[in-house]
Amino acid sequence: MAVHRAIESESPDDPAAEPMTPGAKAALKLEQFLPYQLNVVASLTSQALSRVYARRYNIGVPEWRVLVTLGQFGVMTAKAIGAHTHMHKTKVSRAVALLERRRLLARRTNREDMREAFLSLTVAGRAMYEELAPHALDFARRLTEILAPADREAFNRALSQLTARSAQLVAEVGQDDDEDER
Repeated sequence: MAVHRAIESESPDDPAAEPMTPGAKAALKLEQFLPYQLNVVASLTSQALSRVYARRYNIGVPEWRVLVTLGQFGVMTAKAIGAHTHMHKTKVSRAVALLERRRLLARRTNREDMREAFLSLTVAGRAMYEELAPHALDFARRLTEILAPADREAFNRALSQLTARSAQLVAEVGQDDDEDER
């Protein structure tokens, strides 16, 4: 509410409002904020890839991720796919349902836990995976070919470190949330 009042007081109609010159004293500049920069790269890359998936295979990003994950690991549960791909369970569920309808994925109930199913690619799903894998790898190569080999190695190391640190921060924030609830 205080933020809302502060925003209202900065409106152009308020003669007492301090005029803002673009970027003049901004403590945080979105374009220079690493989480935003990473999100932009991910979003643009995803947009480009999703156009390829949609045109060539008639699937979206969530379906592609499920298909590739099963292509990599063979058999997994939807929960395990969600954890591996960092997708919400509803996205995974919808993607699995679509791939199952298209007969690209098979579901086998876990007899030890009837709430769970083992998922795997069908022959058609495996064929699609084998066809799309080289295209995806070529896309990744084209994306990073602008980097010198030494820069690419440094980038891969930095990306691994940032991923690990992000996971730590998620865990820390989760612990803070748990403590707040007590």
